[in-house]
Amino acid sequence: MLITFHSKAAADVTMYKEHAKRILDLLGKDVTRGVITAAEALDAVQVLEKEIADTRAHAASDDMQRDVNAHHGDAAEDADHEGAQLVSFSTRAFPLLEMLRASRDGGNDILWGV
Repeated sequence: MLITFHSKAAADVTMYKEHAKRILDLLGKDVTRGVITAAEALDAVQVLEKEIADTRAHAASDDMQRDVNAHHGDAAEDADHEGAQLVSFSTRAFPLLEMLRASRDGGNDILWGV
């Protein structure tokens, strides 16, 4: 399922629900529908920037690597197949982080699920 974030400060941002949930959980928001007010955006930017810095400081866990290998098989099986590329949390969060910054600076709210 997709979630689309709307704000007058920036273009819409659409994410998969499972990826948006991680961000919204950090911000104490419901994934189904909600609002981040312009006043809340200042703290939200700081929380998200801290989480991005923390995730960049840690390499992918062994469990994640095992999961990737299980889903993509042994590299020797299919030498012509391109390897799996992991998408980092910071990459997934960046569009919403930019929207949060624009909302904070422009005094606009962010809405989703409405």
